[in-house]
Amino acid sequence: MPDQPRRPRTQNDARSEAEAAFKKVTKKEPEAPPPKKLGLPGVKEQVSLRIDQDVLDHFREGGLGWQDRINDALRKAAGK
Repeated sequence: MPDQPRRPRTQNDARSEAEAAFKKVTKKEPEAPPPKKLGLPGVKEQVSLRIDQDVLDHFREGGLGWQDRINDALRKAAGK
């Protein structure tokens, strides 16, 4: 007796139904992103920033406090 060709699976076979049921109950809903952390007023965060040398020289010419002057300029540019 020659080998019978396999018939293709239909949506109604037990395995397909089991897989569909499994997918329904194991579907992972995307989690909501965590809420943004609000910074405390007056607390500064250390970051690494690349600034053109001429701009850095401009702020350093004023002596100590050049980082605060850069922060003030960025705050003004941000409209705060």
